[in-house]
Amino acid sequence: MPDSNPKMENEDEHDINDASTSTNCDTNINTTAQNEAQNAQPSPNFMMGGLTGASPPKFVSFDEIVKAANGMKNMALAHEIAVDKNFQLQKLEPEDGSFHRRVKEIMHKAFWNLLAEQLAETPPNYSHALVLLKEIKESLEELVPPQNSRIKKNIREVLDLDLIKQLAEKDALNFHHYAQYIVTTMSKICAPVRDEKIRELSQQVDVIEIFKGVMELLQLMRLDLANFTITMMRPNIIASSIEYEKAKFADFLKVNSNGLQYTEKWLLRHFDAEKMTGSSSSAGVANIRQITHSLLTEAYLDLLEWDFNPDAETLMLDQGRLLELRDITSRLSIIGSVILLVNNTVGAPIHGVSSFKKNIKQHLNVLLESVHSNKDLEAAMPNIVLQVKTDVKTTLQEINAAEMSGELEALLEGQVVDVADTKHKIRYLVSLRIRQFLQKIIQSQSIAPQQVPPGLSSLQEELTAVAARFVILVSHNRSVFGEYYQDIVANALARSDVDNNKEIHGAHAMEL
Repeated sequence: MPDSNPKMENEDEHDINDASTSTNCDTNINTTAQNEAQNAQPSPNFMMGGLTGASPPKFVSFDEIVKAANGMKNMALAHEIAVDKNFQLQKLEPEDGSFHRRVKEIMHKAFWNLLAEQLAETPPNYSHALVLLKEIKESLEELVPPQNSRIKKNIREVLDLDLIKQLAEKDALNFHHYAQYIVTTMSKICAPVRDEKIRELSQQVDVIEIFKGVMELLQLMRLDLANFTITMMRPNIIASSIEYEKAKFADFLKVNSNGLQYTEKWLLRHFDAEKMTGSSSSAGVANIRQITHSLLTEAYLDLLEWDFNPDAETLMLDQGRLLELRDITSRLSIIGSVILLVNNTVGAPIHGVSSFKKNIKQHLNVLLESVHSNKDLEAAMPNIVLQVKTDVKTTLQEINAAEMSGELEALLEGQVVDVADTKHKIRYLVSLRIRQFLQKIIQSQSIAPQQVPPGLSSLQEELTAVAARFVILVSHNRSVFGEYYQDIVANALARSDVDNNKEIHGAHAMEL
């Protein structure tokens, strides 16, 4: 990911006026569904959306659909690892108050209560305890790295279930001793992040609480091991996930013949037949590839504006990420516009005051967290205006500068309010520069650093972070679906050639 060159703190004041221009599960399923579904607008759902809108009617078996759906689930996991360098498996917990949560809590409480009751009997009943020790032993053996054969051998010797059962039958079993041994063994193989939990268990005297903690910690250690493995294998996963996703998406298209309708609409939004048919498919694959690359870049950049949604079938796995990046980028354009307007309106007193830019950026980010559209922005404007005026006044006081006059304050308020207009000149300029910055990075074939757009040095860190995430998504998506995109463009060019030929022949016929 190319870094961005830093700019002078007061450069944002320049260029202020530089604005330029449920199917039936029988033996077979009719993919056209019922008459109602035929007349309805098909949903852009990645898994099953095209099954109700395919034309002409096509029949596929229920097994084929289930296989394709399951393939998409596995594809989603591989894709997640490939595009998210910080991907981590998380412990799954039912929602508070949910039915699953209550069932889990009841079952856990019943298990530990029964264990406590059995250990309190005279003599103690170890039937539940032996089941618990067996599960813990198996878990520890799985978690011990292969090279630590000595620890694994020691676990097998100490947690010898036959010997422990014999001791229990003779009422000679020291259950607390085994609990402490397990905690000590876990301390040798757990990640450093779990050391605090180990210390807590080491100081615990209640054997039931110790084993409760052991079982919880074993779950976390399994997650740690899985995440470590993912980190180590990530380069291999990325390398293989592209072909894997290609295969799974091909399976999806086999049961969904109209599975690229939204992708085609999205990709061809900037398709200009008059400009492109002159160098049509007859120019060869290289030309089609170049046109596709250009169209795909523009299509992806459109998704970073509030007016566009990632509903294309080839984007479904990244829909959440793209919506998040869209919101972040759109908010940055608002923040950048406000900073430029404040600098231009208030003038010299706050030029170069880095604390002002830092504070206003932080405060506006908070106010814009719930803003996901231009309509939301209009509703948030009163609070934004109030915050801007507060930050300006605070900064002027901190640098012992004169307060804003009533006229200047009114002027500033009006200019900030106007930013809600999508056609606002400064907002347009800032949005355009952000788009061009990301466009250069996507289209660049080198790792040379890209300069942050003029006037936006205060957003360097945020823009660089957006670019880093965005270019990974675009690159991976292009690698997986590039062939489909080229086919869509080639077909569009072919249709344009046919239409042009018809027009030519029609005009010739009229002349005759």
